[in-house]
Amino acid sequence: MSDTDKSPFPYVDRDVSWMFFNHRILQEAMREEVPVLERVSFLGIYSNNLDEFFRVRMATLSRLATMSGKNLVHERNRARQLFSRISEMDSEMSREYEKVIKTVETDLASEGIEILDEKSLSDEQKHYVRCLFRNTVSGFVSPVWLSKLTEFSRESDDRIYLAVELTGPSKKPDYAVIELSALCCGRFFTLPDKDGKKCVMYLDDVIRLSLPMIFPGMGYTDFKAYSFKFTKDAEMEIDNDLHVGPLEKIAKAVKSRKMGATLRVIYDENMPELLLNALMKKLKLDKLDTVKPSGRYHNHKDFMSFPSLSRSDLKYEAWKPVVKPELKQSDSLLLLVEEKDRFVHVPYHTFDYVVRLLQEAAVSKNVKSIKITLYRVARNSKIVEALICAARNGKKVTAVVELLARFDESSNIHWARKMQDAGINVVFGVEGLKVHSKLVLVGMKTGRDIAVVGTGNFHEGNAKVYTDYFLMTANPAIARDVAEVFNFIKRPYRPVKYRNLLVSPNHMRDCFKDLIDAEIANARKGKKAFIHIKINHITDEEMVARLYEASKAGVEVRISVRGNCSLKPGIKDISENIKANGIIDRYLEHSRLFHFHAGGEEKVFLGSADWMPRNLDNRVEVITPVFDSEIKEDVINTINYALLDNVQARVVDGNGSLEIQKTSAPSPFRSQKQLYDRYVEINRRATDAAIPEEPKN
Repeated sequence: MSDTDKSPFPYVDRDVSWMFFNHRILQEAMREEVPVLERVSFLGIYSNNLDEFFRVRMATLSRLATMSGKNLVHERNRARQLFSRISEMDSEMSREYEKVIKTVETDLASEGIEILDEKSLSDEQKHYVRCLFRNTVSGFVSPVWLSKLTEFSRESDDRIYLAVELTGPSKKPDYAVIELSALCCGRFFTLPDKDGKKCVMYLDDVIRLSLPMIFPGMGYTDFKAYSFKFTKDAEMEIDNDLHVGPLEKIAKAVKSRKMGATLRVIYDENMPELLLNALMKKLKLDKLDTVKPSGRYHNHKDFMSFPSLSRSDLKYEAWKPVVKPELKQSDSLLLLVEEKDRFVHVPYHTFDYVVRLLQEAAVSKNVKSIKITLYRVARNSKIVEALICAARNGKKVTAVVELLARFDESSNIHWARKMQDAGINVVFGVEGLKVHSKLVLVGMKTGRDIAVVGTGNFHEGNAKVYTDYFLMTANPAIARDVAEVFNFIKRPYRPVKYRNLLVSPNHMRDCFKDLIDAEIANARKGKKAFIHIKINHITDEEMVARLYEASKAGVEVRISVRGNCSLKPGIKDISENIKANGIIDRYLEHSRLFHFHAGGEEKVFLGSADWMPRNLDNRVEVITPVFDSEIKEDVINTINYALLDNVQARVVDGNGSLEIQKTSAPSPFRSQKQLYDRYVEINRRATDAAIPEEPKN
């Protein structure tokens, strides 16, 4: 039965499966074979993920658990049960997390790197830190007396805070709150070496040492500071005023997010009870909120920017993006794509090829228009700059900007305004549907239009750490369908039929069901049948049920799933033909790839959609078939490598297994390393083939 009694078949709730996923990240921080500075980064990723999970998913459960109405009793009780279970899982993993931090700090020390607090500094270091505070930090420190704080509703929950207790002769304790803004001056500072060791200090402890300089001449002789942090509900209230445009509505809603209710508080377990009680009163908690003591330091997401200290030996070996010799800088990329379908697999290949395509389109006299969907955009976006260049060169440029890309709303508003100022036609998606597809359409005056269909965002930063495919094609069948997607976004209530693309919310769900059903039919006839998938999330109940039916029919189902997975593989007579793994490695697995045997026709697809209700029903998503035989082979190879991984792939069984997957690979097989080495070898062969032989005497 289901974990939450909502399905008639084995089903793992998406939030429970997410906790399993984040636990796999924590386990990576424990592995001794992972370079220690990378383990520090994994600790940061775990912490950052958990913060966002509480802001979004736990916030949703909290709202459901407090709904009123007699007809909502079942949903309310289910939400409370799930909230309780996840809270227990969080507490257990948090205890494990604290132990891992101590282990990693010990391993850093063994490598000559020490994290010092304000009490373990040499005299030279104390002088250095005080100067550092005066010259760098003091301008960002604005203490507020706790008695003057009416509440924390306007405070940001992406910061950490120090609750300061100040005492002196014949003085009652006074309390103040100091917000630590790591965004302004960084969370970690490198200090002068001590006894031959590299030394690092938290911003928190720089403040602690400097408290007498923050409260001078007030008669205080004793200063103590205790850290705390809180997490708020990240849901936004969007104004329905018909006289306000979408840009203004979302901008206003982003500001309102700061007013969200507090959901979780983490505080230094040594905080005095009187001070703790005063803080809790200001935070206005209720009985469902999570309140837990912890260690001295919080907001460990900042570990993701821990200083490297010139110790490249404690990081992963650098993998330089592979150049594709067939896409030479001196050649027209537009002509190369007209000649043959091309692809880029980032970060193994450089994302610059996608940027280059748009930059060339911006100046080419053969280009009349550019259309693009933008879900998340880099801070200094070359993509947007290329679009602005195109508009200035007289091209008709349309950018579909998703203003509701969670936590990127402010960035997208900024870029939308900048593009509007440049004369770009900025479209804000479809009412009630997020535009999550990754599309470019370059309209050509001569020749065939060129389309790009991606599995990930047009985001230069993500492309350095997220694994994603970008298919570039002049295939008229695909380009025609991409044009229809843009027409649908413009006129969403007009009937539309796609000939090749799988598009949601139109018919993607039915297309995937048909593909699975075809495998089931072949298996029942005794024919070979398989479904091989590389994906981020599988939580849709209908798709889970379909995969169980495939397993029962004898279809070989193999899945590499990064995050949420509601399947329970390996159950006799239900899912014994299903195997799943989850890969945690140096890159974040992000590409969505699909391979069906299809009676020997070997159908291959890639695109933006996971198998979740939101992707199949409530977003504009695009999956494209892959027709080019070379690219088809590459996608199949990528899926197979993921399924063969026996170094970084953990078994996904619906029970939170942390076991490394055993596969038929004859030796240790780390899929990301094998892929990188494969692309390097392909590049070497192509380069060698292009070098003319020396003439023989």
